[in-house]
Amino acid sequence: MTDKTGSCLCGAVRFVVNGPLGNVSYCHCSQCRKTSGHFVAAVDCSPGDLQLLEDKGLRWFRSSAIAQRGFCENCGSSLFWRPEHGRHVSIMAGVLDVPTGLQADEHIFVDDASDYYVIDDGLPQFAGDSPRGSEA
Repeated sequence: MTDKTGSCLCGAVRFVVNGPLGNVSYCHCSQCRKTSGHFVAAVDCSPGDLQLLEDKGLRWFRSSAIAQRGFCENCGSSLFWRPEHGRHVSIMAGVLDVPTGLQADEHIFVDDASDYYVIDDGLPQFAGDSPRGSEA
């Protein structure tokens, strides 16, 4: 397995994932849309597999009672979603360096999707969270 690296736009936050990544989930919830400007593509990893190489720009925002969102205070990049239960960390797929080798496999919270796009890629769609409980 090859470690996956990633960073924010300015490099003030850099990381490596030293373990497996799940498949990409597309999350259409209003919080993801408001923090990213569109729906989010995120992938889960074990918290112990995420190693920060540079974190001087990393800040956390409590976006709900169940989670925090990690972002770079310098460039504004949306980087992480960390649920309180601590079983995984979601990484915004776009901040991973290519090639990622990842594939998307679902859309979640589609009942909260905006009205300016159509989801027509054939992937499974769920009104709320994923049946696998990824909470992206």
